[in-house]
Parts: sequence; C-alpha cells; structure tokens
Amino acid sequence: RDLGIRMMLALTMEDEARKAGVTYDLSALEKALELPVVGVNGRSGEGLFALRMAITDFFASDRSRGIQPVGFSPSPEMWSTVRGIRSAFPDIGTDFRALLYAHHADRLTHLSPEEASRVRDIARSNGFDSLRAQYTEIMDRFREIDRIVATCRLPVANPSGKSLTRTIDRLATHAWAGPMVFFALLFLVFQVVFTWSALPMAWIELLFTEMGGWVVYALGSGWISSLLSDGILAGLGGVLVFIPQIALLFLLIAILEESGYMARAVYLFDRLLQRFGMNGRSLVALVSGTACAIPAIMSARTITNRRERLITILVTPFISCSARLPVYAVLVGLIVPSGFFGGWISYQALAFMGLYLLGTVAAFSAAFVFRRFLRQSEPGYLLIELPEYQMPHWRNVLMTVWSKVRSFVREAGSIIIVISVVLWFLASYGPPGNMDRAAEAAATEAVNLGLDESAVQGAESAARLEASFAGILGKGLEPISAPLGFDWKIGIALVTSFAAREVFVGTMATIYSIGGSDDEQTIRARMAQELNPATGKPRYSIPVSLSLLLFYVFAMQCMSTVAVVRKETGGGNGPWCSWPS
Repeated sequence: RDLGIRMMLALTMEDEARKAGVTYDLSALEKALELPVVGVNGRSGEGLFALRMAITDFFASDRSRGIQPVGFSPSPEMWSTVRGIRSAFPDIGTDFRALLYAHHADRLTHLSPEEASRVRDIARSNGFDSLRAQYTEIMDRFREIDRIVATCRLPVANPSGKSLTRTIDRLATHAWAGPMVFFALLFLVFQVVFTWSALPMAWIELLFTEMGGWVVYALGSGWISSLLSDGILAGLGGVLVFIPQIALLFLLIAILEESGYMARAVYLFDRLLQRFGMNGRSLVALVSGTACAIPAIMSARTITNRRERLITILVTPFISCSARLPVYAVLVGLIVPSGFFGGWISYQALAFMGLYLLGTVAAFSAAFVFRRFLRQSEPGYLLIELPEYQMPHWRNVLMTVWSKVRSFVREAGSIIIVISVVLWFLASYGPPGNMDRAAEAAATEAVNLGLDESAVQGAESAARLEASFAGILGKGLEPISAPLGFDWKIGIALVTSFAAREVFVGTMATIYSIGGSDDEQTIRARMAQELNPATGKPRYSIPVSLSLLLFYVFAMQCMSTVAVVRKETGGGNGPWCSWPS
C-alpha cells in the first residue's frame, strides 16, 4: 500500500473472528485505508463472487488511480536519510520508496553502480542502521495497523471460541510444559507412522512378490523376465513398500502446520535455538528436514540474519529425512523386536525416535561449533504472529501429502529403475566362463557336504553372483568396508545410495533377488537369513546393523542435497561443511 500500487483488500477468516468475539465494519475499514474492502471465506468460498465483481468494478473506475501512501511516515532517525535520498533522486516518488533505496540499493538492478554508491554514501553520512530501521518501521507499522483495526472492530455477542486458543496456549507455549507437549507429539508421530503402516506395507510387499512371480510365469526363464522380476520390480518394490510410512509422516506434519501449532513451536524454541546460532524460524527447516532436506534448506531463505541462515542450512542435513526411512525400517526390523512396551508403545517406534533424536543432537552439536567460528555480522530478531488454532483444511493437507508422495515416487522411481537395470546387468553377467566355473565348484562342494537340492541351488546362485561384474566391483570395495563388518554387497549399496538414500534398499533387493534361491521371500526376510561365511553367524548382526544405522544417520546426504547446499550458500565450501561423515 505504501508503494502506491493500486490494490483491493480481501478480508479473510471472518468466521474465525466472530468465534473469537469480534467482527469488522468494512465500510469504516475502507474509509480508514482508502481502499475497497471485501469480506471472503477461503474455506467455504463465501464472498468470492462479490470479490470478482468488486475487482471488475474497481479497475473500471477511477478509484484504482492516484493512490497515495497511507499510514507510513519515516521516524525521526530515518527522516534525514529519506530526505537526502529524495533530494538526490527527485523522481523517486514516495518516502517509502526512498527508504527502500536506503535498505536495498545493492539489490535494485535499475540503479547504476554510481547511483547505488551515492545512496550508500547518503545513508552512511546520516548514520542509517538498516536492521534497526527495519525493526523500528515494523513496530511502527504494527502500531498503526492496530490503531486502524481498533477503530473498525465491533463486538459480537456470545462468542463461541473466545478463549480456546488462549486455553491451549497456556500449555502449548509454557516454558516447561511446552517442550514436553512437543516431544509427546513427536513420539506420537513415530508411533503412528510405524504401527499404522504395517498392514498396507504387507499388502504392497505381497503385490510386488506376486507381480514378480507372474512375470516369470508369463515370460518364462529368459533374460527379459529376469530383468523385469529380479531387476526393476525387485528394486522398485524394495523402496515403494515404504510409501505408507512416508505418506503418514507427511500427513501428520501437514496437520501440525495447518492447525497453527508449528508457529507455537517456532516461538517456543526460539530462545534455545539462539544459543546455537539459529532462531525460532530455523525450527521450520529442521522439522521440514524430516520429510526432505531440499525444501527444508530452501525454507531457510525466510531467516534474515545471514549467520543464522547459514548455520541452519549447514546443519539441516543431519536431520533424518524420509529417504532414510526405508533404510531405518529394514535395519530396525532386523534387530529390534516387534513387541510393545507397556502394551501400547512399540519398541520399533522407540528405536525410530531414537535415530531421529540422534540426528537432531548431531545437528545442534554442529550448530554450536559453527556458532563459534562464524562471525555475527548483525543481531538476529524473531517477529512472528501466532495464528488462532483451527481445524486443518483437509484439502490442503491431502494435496500436500499427494504432491510429496508423488515427488518421492517420481524421483526415487526414476533413479531406482536406472540403477536396478545397471545392477541387474552387473550381477547377471561376468567375465566369460567365470560364473559357470564358480557355480560348478560351489555345487560340487555343496554335494560333497551332503546338502539338499535347495541348498545346492542357493550355493550356485551365490557363487555366480560373487563371480559377476557386481561381485568383482564389490570385492574391490570390500577392503574399505570390511573393518565395519560390511561385505561387498553392502559396499555396492552404500555407493549407489549416494544418488538417493532409499536406493540402498532397492540395491539390496536387486542383489538378493538375483543371488537368492527363493523368489517368494521379501528383502527383509532374505537379509535376515544372510550368513557371514567366515563365522557362520547372521550377516546382519546387532553390531553390523547398528553400524549401518549410524552410518546413515551421519553420512553425507544425497547428491541433490549437496547441490542445493552449494547453491543456497553461494558455492564455495558450504557443502563440505555440511558433510558429517
């Protein structure tokens, strides 16, 4: 409005205002702002037709021309700078435009370098402090808005929800009870994600198993059916089976945001985050990082303080994203029993929450270190409005879940198909004669040991896989991963998962589908039965599985995250600073 841009005002959420005990005189508001004002309800659509008609009438009339700034005048400490800039640039227009020059001269592309330098000299000579001026201007603007609103507010008899938000906030924003509520909600999220998704995950596993069997039945035992069943379907099924968990995670986070609770969490943790070089808005990036680090890092653009924004970007990759969820689910399922503590708290949900908390502790520890080394150019402030609590707009929630899951399927699916085809080729073929000789030697040894036919076939499949190109590649990586208890199969999966974390599961599914003898087993069942040939004990013992879990908690994120960190930090060494491992 202060820029002199012709505009109208659409007053939303009038229904919520009436519940809280107030309504507004729209004609008085029009007079105070000298703008057309129309009341609308974005949920029900009430008032949208009137808004369309008002826009048509507005631009057909003279009311849209000659708008003068209302409600803004520079404070005394800004006035000398504004006056100097207006004198230097006679055509600048309003006082507010002059103030924009003072704040953003370096970013205004229509100013020449000489003109930008002249603005900076005027601001410097008048002692203009951009951050303090913004703070003063914002507070002055809020005071003026409050004054205008107060003159137009009308009471409503018998309000239905006057004290609901205040009642909830007494607990949700309490210094001690607030964090307890937050962590209780966080645990509830993981409990729901892990327990409610079990049945649909079993259905998806069964679907892909049946699809693989149908492909083999329909096409016979050729290379095409092997590519489809053991390569593409096995790789995709190994990851897409976790869609229910990912969808539930996005659903619950969207509900917290839509209801208005996330703004309370931002306010609640601002003081704590300040001690680690961040501010309350950093919590949005950290929580969003549980879904995907890429949009979470980009959301840090709302943080105005450069050091706080940089620290937030660098530590967000420590937060376990949804791409790690499939890896956690497989490994936690291998080492944590599926029982319940106290009859309702899942042991596996507790393990999940522990992994996410471990990543959070690592993020805060790194932030504390960065705070020591990154210099503070200017103090940081948090200004945030706490909205009224409201029922989530379910259409928005479902659209959010749909878009996130669709994005996950598209991005993960395309990467997994490519990697699955490459892995299938590497695991199905090898140097001429190597695989056949290895299979014959393994079969002979198995027969000499008196093993049954099924065990002989399994030994042949494992020997052929080990003699393939994939086996040769894995053996080359094994000296690096062996001290951690990882065999060559895990080594291949670690490398391919740099493209996307969930590819680890797809890689293991492809490798075990080709190297296994029982097509009816799921990836988790195959991994559970894998034995260490040196010890004869399970390959995925508790120490090995824990080391894999810790690797994925702390390891560098996927390639896309590294690229976004580089872009948001302006290049340079930013991505390497965010590499935990």
